[in-house]
Amino acid sequence: MQRVTITLDDALTDAFEGYMDRRGYGNRSEAIRDLIRDRLHAEQLAGQPEGDCIATLSYVYNHHERELAARLTSAHHQHHDLTVSTMHVHLSHDHCLETVILRGPSNRVQAFADAVIAQPGVHHGHLAILPVKTSEEAHRHGSEDAANASHRHLHLEPLA
Repeated sequence: MQRVTITLDDALTDAFEGYMDRRGYGNRSEAIRDLIRDRLHAEQLAGQPEGDCIATLSYVYNHHERELAARLTSAHHQHHDLTVSTMHVHLSHDHCLETVILRGPSNRVQAFADAVIAQPGVHHGHLAILPVKTSEEAHRHGSEDAANASHRHLHLEPLA
């Protein structure tokens, strides 16, 4: 680790202290590190739109909206290569929450999320996206025997 000294004006310091209190940070260093990581991730995504990412897409929708459930299901099937997992929660008699874990090129993940969120009847859509470096590796896990050592699988490492 390196120590970095910064100077902030009083108004910015007060605003930052309020941010830290609202978010529950115990110290300035961790809050600043998280803010820097967020900015670097945004720059990474902007600079390499076809780079790999992992993301969560969450949205609330009214399941009574005409043919919406069928349109959403169709969209997910058309992009099955991006979907890792989906969780569906019934919020009320009318509304459902879905959270989808997505993996793939960030521009395709963003386009899919935009298309889902734009559907009539979908509310409160949010995409959280994290750029990653992917590698396919083969190695032993746990107590696997040597015969399984060549099983290839994907590793994802967050960038920055």
